[in-house]
Amino acid sequence: MRRIVVVGSSNTDMVVTTPRLPLPGETVMGSDFVMAAGGKGANQAVAAARLGGEVAFVACLGRDLFGDEALGRFREEGIDTRCVVRDPQAPSGAALIMVGSEGQNIIAVAPGANSRLTSDDIKKARDLITDAGVVLLQLEIPLAVVAETIQLARTASCIVILNPAPAMPLPQALLQQVDILTPNEIEAMLLTGCPTPETAAQELLNQGVKTIIVTLGAAGVLLGKTGLPLQHIPGFQVIAVDTTAAGDAFNGGLAAALARGESLETAIRYAQAAAALSVTKRGAQPSLQNSDEVQQFLKQHVK
Repeated sequence: MRRIVVVGSSNTDMVVTTPRLPLPGETVMGSDFVMAAGGKGANQAVAAARLGGEVAFVACLGRDLFGDEALGRFREEGIDTRCVVRDPQAPSGAALIMVGSEGQNIIAVAPGANSRLTSDDIKKARDLITDAGVVLLQLEIPLAVVAETIQLARTASCIVILNPAPAMPLPQALLQQVDILTPNEIEAMLLTGCPTPETAAQELLNQGVKTIIVTLGAAGVLLGKTGLPLQHIPGFQVIAVDTTAAGDAFNGGLAAALARGESLETAIRYAQAAAALSVTKRGAQPSLQNSDEVQQFLKQHVK
């Protein structure tokens, strides 16, 4: 098992369950309110750790109650937190989430300290990153920090996974340094301006991405590799109650399986199982499963 280093965000999620998602300007009366750990970086770090990965997290938290609680949770999960920094001026990140009756969600994020992660913080984490087998990133931290981390990881021949969420324009030079790009279908189309996930995936391959995995929710994933036709891998059918952290469960599962030395196709199936299980529970980190649960799910659903 090689080390997984996750560089990314940590938030506290405040989640309201509603009968349906509101229209602009509309107030909808909700039912349950839950405050839970979240943030794409933290979710993916916790997912990979619960799935048996040796995980280190590079992030920035505020010096506040949310930051204290987050740091304590990471340590309880067995995550190496030596490169989690604390900012004395910015609050820890927070996200406001509404979840509809069919599991769909809308999310607004206040990044806070996540936006204060710096290139100097990455330099201080150099030895941790260059010794990793897999480096996993998202886009809830400054893009310059993402780019510097990727460049550093490339010098050490790590597997670099970029989950481009939330979607934003990305330089082609950065895309060419990514080993595996993992957008969902909306993000893939936003990244490229293409009208379908298939054309978006092909365009990203044309821009130099070595491997692209477009997640399609319950419909599965599109897998594309340089010089090969796109491949559709069906998803698992489950009853979804909250899709909030499904993509994070997928990316954490993918990283954990690759760090164990699994083939890409086996790692994708494992990641799909982790994601499918996550949508059957509410919350972000509370919905993330352990390795035994994922293995049992695969035994029941893969013949």
